[in-house]
Amino acid sequence: MDDEVMPELTCDIELRLQGPTTKVLSAWCAAALRKLADRIEIEGFEDGHHPVKNNIGMEIGTIYIDYSGVI
Repeated sequence: MDDEVMPELTCDIELRLQGPTTKVLSAWCAAALRKLADRIEIEGFEDGHHPVKNNIGMEIGTIYIDYSGVI
């Protein structure tokens, strides 16, 4: 049996947005997800839950990150 550890990442994102139209909400959601993706790519989160804020600093949801390994 091989004893190598396979890295694993769990990422759960929950966003709650309110806005004037579905088109605007979609654009805001996509912008928030792009910002999160950039931060994840540079490993900008430690394990655990973190607030997600929009471009004016209002909390719009949470992200949960867990870097672990599987044997």
